[in-house]
Amino acid sequence: MAGKNVTRVELMEAVRQQLGLSRAESTELVGQVLREICDTLAADKTVKLSGFGTFTVREKGLRVGRNPKTGVEAPIEPRRSISFHASHVLKAHVNSGKKKPLPG
Repeated sequence: MAGKNVTRVELMEAVRQQLGLSRAESTELVGQVLREICDTLAADKTVKLSGFGTFTVREKGLRVGRNPKTGVEAPIEPRRSISFHASHVLKAHVNSGKKKPLPG
């Protein structure tokens, strides 16, 4: 079971089947949700999906890294990074091993 990825197309198909939308409508709906999440994070805001988890943007400062093959030091430029923290509901669902949908 490890290594299975869920694609955007699979998400759209699941939405289409669950809600009875057309392919175009489900494609647009999933696209709008993902765009809203991306735009919110790009604006340095937190995205909290109740019962699922929280996406946050973190600032990482300048630091010195090392090439693992050669050992040569190199500066790593400051950047923003996205982190995800799963909610207790999602953690419990994953640990239960059940394939039921999350509540909500």
